[in-house]
Amino acid sequence: MTPRNNNPRKLSFLDGFRDITLSTGDIKTRCRFNFSYFDDTQEFGAGLDDMSAGELRSLFEKLRCYSISSLNFWRGERCGGSRSLRVLADYGSFPDRSKFHHPKFVPIDVRWGRFRMENLSRLIGFTVPASLCGNAGKEGMDFDMNTFYVVFIDREHKFYLTETK
Repeated sequence: MTPRNNNPRKLSFLDGFRDITLSTGDIKTRCRFNFSYFDDTQEFGAGLDDMSAGELRSLFEKLRCYSISSLNFWRGERCGGSRSLRVLADYGSFPDRSKFHHPKFVPIDVRWGRFRMENLSRLIGFTVPASLCGNAGKEGMDFDMNTFYVVFIDREHKFYLTETK
């Protein structure tokens, strides 16, 4: 008679589970997207209601894909060849030449940037400057340098007008 601990069906079933814990997994390196500063009130920005089901699926799929790696990884990745634009570009301050205006509810000392989406479409937002990361904010929590705060969905490339298309 076979002991219960050596049941091949049981062992096969248990082999299907991963043994990842928070401390052994890569959760710390994955970037996060925060939509709490999202502004869909500006003329050239798109709201979720303005997007088709296919566009929303595509947006979600890109966010899922981008969330696999850190923001620093995407800063180094290029779309297409070695001379193409980076997936994530940091602008620093809010651009002087833009069809958008700086929302009053977004802090003035953030680092603005964009994620390339499809064609001319961009996800516009900001990150916390590296000099502030690791410093406790007003709630006593550290600022996170791996979170991208989404402010606009720019479907027509109107946020940073001098960028090469």
